[in-house]
Amino acid sequence: MKKQNRYIKYYFEVDPADLETLEEWTQYLESILNDPCSTMVFDGNLILTEIKARVDKVRGMTIEIYTNEHAPPHFHVHSGSVNASFRIDDCSLLRGNISNNDFDKIKIWHKSAKPILIEKWNLLRPTNCTVGIYKEKS
Repeated sequence: MKKQNRYIKYYFEVDPADLETLEEWTQYLESILNDPCSTMVFDGNLILTEIKARVDKVRGMTIEIYTNEHAPPHFHVHSGSVNASFRIDDCSLLRGNISNNDFDKIKIWHKSAKPILIEKWNLLRPTNCTVGIYKEKS
């Protein structure tokens, strides 16, 4: 089976007929059912393209990173009462509404999750992204 990389612009270029193990089928079905994606034709093949990735879920709040973004590098938080975005570097609120209690939960989560956010941000950058990859300031 051709190895897949879910975190590039054309993240799933596998023919279901090539899936062999239960793990491969699980990844395939999970990507279709849970990951926000769209379809496109690439080199004559229909493939899925990732438009955003769920990073985590914290106390009912979903944390996501989108592929085509603006500066500065940031992540989005959504729930029934939260719709906000935060900087990856220091977790400061960029825009949106969030209660102080939920913001505190996100800040605590951010302390340990920052490396994951950076990794997801960098893996989701399309080649034509003007923002580019995240780099820690020296």
